[in-house]
Amino acid sequence: MKKIAIIMGSASDKEVAAIAVETLKSLSVPYTVRVLSAHRTPDEATTFAKSLEEDGYGAAITIAGKAAHLGGVIAANTTIPVIGIPVKGSDLGGLDALLSTVQMPPGIPVASMAINGAKNAALFAAEIIALSDDDLKNRIKMERERMRLSVLEADKSIEESLG
Repeated sequence: MKKIAIIMGSASDKEVAAIAVETLKSLSVPYTVRVLSAHRTPDEATTFAKSLEEDGYGAAITIAGKAAHLGGVIAANTTIPVIGIPVKGSDLGGLDALLSTVQMPPGIPVASMAINGAKNAALFAAEIIALSDDDLKNRIKMERERMRLSVLEADKSIEESLG
């Protein structure tokens, strides 16, 4: 099975990364977590990105706030899918990171998730890997069924208490 790389631009993004990790663990998807900055460790980020495909990764999740160039740096140095999670910062509420993540130049795509959207990023990465892994595809389907049943249970409970 291919692995997922989770790359944070700063250790302060740990809480967002933890949600992605929890989601991948629940699906039994192997992953690696790194802290590599597009601005403070550009050589290391580039080296890691260039090795992703050879090292068995099928997708990368980048987590960055403010200028949020990490997704673009990783995507510019690999051909595996890159998913960007813009992080909510104190200055502009994450809008700056969202715009930096979503506005990639033509030819260097980064799939952009919602601000702090780690669960969806992990699920999307898992779906990419599942294109060639039927066991993982079935685990994702089972997770969706659990969500469906949870909503139906909430519906029943609300109907009984308020209906």
